[in-house]
Amino acid sequence: MENDLKAFSLDFFSLKDKVAIVTGGNAGLGQGYAVALAKAGADLFIVARSENWVETKALIEETGQRVTFFKADLTNREAHKEIVEQCLKVYGKIDILVNNAGIIRRAPLLEYKEEDWDAVMETNITSLYLLSQEAAKVMAEQRSGKIINIASMLSFQGGKFVPPYTASKHAVAGLTKAFANELAEYNIQINAIAPGYVATANTAPIRDDEKRNTEILSRIPAGRWANPSDLMGAVVFLASKASDYMNGHILALDGGWLAR
Repeated sequence: MENDLKAFSLDFFSLKDKVAIVTGGNAGLGQGYAVALAKAGADLFIVARSENWVETKALIEETGQRVTFFKADLTNREAHKEIVEQCLKVYGKIDILVNNAGIIRRAPLLEYKEEDWDAVMETNITSLYLLSQEAAKVMAEQRSGKIINIASMLSFQGGKFVPPYTASKHAVAGLTKAFANELAEYNIQINAIAPGYVATANTAPIRDDEKRNTEILSRIPAGRWANPSDLMGAVVFLASKASDYMNGHILALDGGWLAR
């Protein structure tokens, strides 16, 4: 035990020489996750639907790490193999996968359109499953890897006006546990981050609605919305050696929302 305790150091949090794929990594929380991983020493392979990655490129290059951008539509069933193949072509390995890409479409349940259900489920859970499966094949051969899924407060609760988003985020939590059970023998850890209310461009309309914003803040013991930087430490932890004995866990970063 004494020697084991002496083995620990802050190097356990280092991602030096690691390669990370981040989907939806050119804006919002995805951008924050990508920059955090780069600051910890990882090289990045960022997947996005658009080519609007000038800011993200500059932020990562400031860290001294390499970054490659790959434009892809994750609802294309052929994209997942291509993402893995291209990352291997550039870097030769895959150590970390952050499944950040996701969409939300709001409407009352009785008016919800089937095409909106399909779009949300395809992006939020089917593409996550397919890309995780492809990356896991590489990680299993390496006998190491970290898969980090992005869950939600609606992995625990029902919400309103977002039935497929709620269903998909419950599924993300379940799939995280299912993958962990099967891949632990390959020294692969699969965990999820469940963010609470975060101040990003996507949530600006809610924060601008004084009544809704007040309701939300009254429920958060921390008394404020999260900033993207509040989630950056968690993604580094889950991507690093420091979390090697954590598997199948859903990590809520919510300012106390669920405790209320």
